[in-house]
Amino acid sequence: MYVANMTWPAVQVLSKDTPVIIPIAAVEQHGHHLPVYTDSLLLGEVVRRAEALIGDAALFAPLQWLGNSHHHTDYPGTISASPRLYLDLLIDLAENYLQHGFKRIFFLNGHGGNIIPGKQAVFELRQKYRLRQDLLLLFASYWDLAQPPSTYVQSSMGHACEWETSMIMQLAPHLVALDPATLHTVPNGYAFDPAYRGWTTKDRTPTGHIGSPQHATAAKGEELFSLFSAGVAGFTKQINAWDGHSWE
Repeated sequence: MYVANMTWPAVQVLSKDTPVIIPIAAVEQHGHHLPVYTDSLLLGEVVRRAEALIGDAALFAPLQWLGNSHHHTDYPGTISASPRLYLDLLIDLAENYLQHGFKRIFFLNGHGGNIIPGKQAVFELRQKYRLRQDLLLLFASYWDLAQPPSTYVQSSMGHACEWETSMIMQLAPHLVALDPATLHTVPNGYAFDPAYRGWTTKDRTPTGHIGSPQHATAAKGEELFSLFSAGVAGFTKQINAWDGHSWE
């Protein structure tokens, strides 16, 4: 179900155990070859396919396209909310549904920069409502809910990489600005591991992409969409199966 297509009385009569899925993405640079709306396009398609699998088992909020993308602001076209503002935005989004009685809130993420503030948002909400044992507050990125085959060059999500480029090639090939085969691998790792180093995207990549977009294909894109949307559907079943009070 999409809340945007419903009247308020229709929302009001829903079971308050219905999971509310809030998709959060971004508008930011994606290298020389992909559009700045990539994260929102991809998450939107994952949501569309997942909703077709889930049906009335969850309520999908409208996709939030504004993300925490300050690390990309050196590249024109990026639109970003600062980390602290974004944290408050996520908390307020969840608070709206809590105010209306819903008890299972799931932030479905489609942008790496949203991960730290997204986890902090659900952490802070749990502290605020610490006496409420009936609340389930969750955050996950769609690419963590399913694992692509080992035949892929990348084993994890990058940025404008093999995975994202493949999905855009499948979803909107007319938006791929140049042949990914002409691009090169930018390692998807951090210096000074195991420490977490503060960084901007330009510290890591002059072009703006991270990963191996030259290995992308539209066929991989279709496979990835199928895997990730099924992963979201499966996780939603887990949310619905929660008994309403226990830790697991």
